[in-house]
Amino acid sequence: MSWASSDGSRRSMRANRGRDTRPELAVRRLLHAAGFRYRVDFAPLGGRRRADIVFTKYRVAVFIDGCFWHGCPQHATLPKRNSDYWLPKLERNIARDIETNKALADAGWRVLRFWEHESPEQVARSIVGAVKTGAVGPRPLP
Repeated sequence: MSWASSDGSRRSMRANRGRDTRPELAVRRLLHAAGFRYRVDFAPLGGRRRADIVFTKYRVAVFIDGCFWHGCPQHATLPKRNSDYWLPKLERNIARDIETNKALADAGWRVLRFWEHESPEQVARSIVGAVKTGAVGPRPLP
């Protein structure tokens, strides 16, 4: 017996990417075109918690969070099948985001979080502003 509730669910879940998602690539293209260089899928504190885009020199860690996986208040949906498995998993994701924000902030990093549905142009502008001035803080989590 598989963890998936159906073959279709299994295929869908296996197709989810951990990095190089469309929203990430769109933002990275804009940052690169603006002359910024950064690390991709990098663990600022070591370990397993990896940021999508990292400016090591400026100690800025950027996360572009998926609406489903990280509980977007606008777009998150609750799974109808296997909900006894999925709901605790999604809650752990949100708790881990909060812990990651705190650990990075305690280590002197600026944390920027954006939702996948946000405009890549606006996200890139916010990141550029944070790298240049340090004026942007983390997105509040649900």
